[in-house]
Amino acid sequence: MRKHIARLLAVLAALAALIAAPGLPAAFAAPTVTAAQARAADDWNPPANLVQPLNEVWNHVQSTYPDLYGFRNYGWDQVMANRGSVNYCVRWESDAPVSAALRDRIHTALKKQFGKWMAAMVDNGKGHNAWPYTSVPVNIVGWAVKNRSTLQWTDSSVDIYAGNLDGGGAPQCAPDCGRFFHQDGNYSRCPGGASRHYDQSLWLTKGFQGGAGGDWGQRVGQEYFTGTLDQENIHIYLHEVGHTFGLDDFYDWTPTGQCCFLMRAGSAAQITEFDKWMFRDFWRHLKNRYGL
Repeated sequence: MRKHIARLLAVLAALAALIAAPGLPAAFAAPTVTAAQARAADDWNPPANLVQPLNEVWNHVQSTYPDLYGFRNYGWDQVMANRGSVNYCVRWESDAPVSAALRDRIHTALKKQFGKWMAAMVDNGKGHNAWPYTSVPVNIVGWAVKNRSTLQWTDSSVDIYAGNLDGGGAPQCAPDCGRFFHQDGNYSRCPGGASRHYDQSLWLTKGFQGGAGGDWGQRVGQEYFTGTLDQENIHIYLHEVGHTFGLDDFYDWTPTGQCCFLMRAGSAAQITEFDKWMFRDFWRHLKNRYGL
C-alpha cells in the first residue's frame, strides 16, 4: 500500500512540474475561467417544457447545416461587427410611386419589426446570456429603384441608387457598400464610406408571394409589406429575419410538443416563446466566437 501511495505521489509531482514548466504548449496549460465567463456559461434556463424540443432543434441544425460554425455572416455577426446596430438598404422592385410619407412609414415599420427579435434577447433590462445590447438601432441608409422618378422626394436622408440592377434585373444598392459582398468589412469603394454600408436588404418585389430570407436580408411582396404597415406583426418579414439569424424552417418535422410557432410557416403570426428560446439557443452556441 505504501508503495502505491509513493508511486501516486510521484506521478502527481511530475504532473505538477509539467504544468509549471515554461514554454509548455497551450494544450497542457491549466484552463482559467473568469467569474464573468462562468456566469455567462451557466445563463441558460429555458422553461422545462422547452428543454427537449430545443435540444431536438439544435441536434437537427448540427446534422443538417453544412457549415454551421464556419459561416461568418449570420445576423449575429453583422450586429456584433457594427457594435450594436444594423444598416439596411430598401430594394423597391416595383413601379408603384413612393412618397416621403410612405418611405417614412416603411422605415418605422422596419425598425419596429426588427426590434421584436432584438427584444427577445433582453431580460429585465439586461442582455440574455452575455448578449451585450439592450437595443439594436436600425439605420436605413439607401433605397434602390429602377427609375429615380418612382421616389417622390428630394431630400438627402438616404442614398438613392437608380438603375443599378442585379443579374436578374432587380434594383440593388451599390454592391461596393454591401456586407454580403464585403464580409471583410472593407467598404473603401463605397461612395458614402463605411458609415453608409448596408448589412441587409429589405427587398420589396411587386407580385412576390411568400418570402425569402438569409444573410443578405429579406424579400417579401411589395403589396404585402405596404399593406401591413399598421399591423402589430408583419409575420412573413419576421419569419425571414429568423432565417437571417440562422433559424431553420420546419417543413418536414415538428419538435416535441410544439404545434404553432413563427418559424413553422403558417402556424403563428408572431414570435412565440419557443421562437424566442430557439433564437437564444442559436446565440448560446455562437457567442464564444466573440469571446463571450
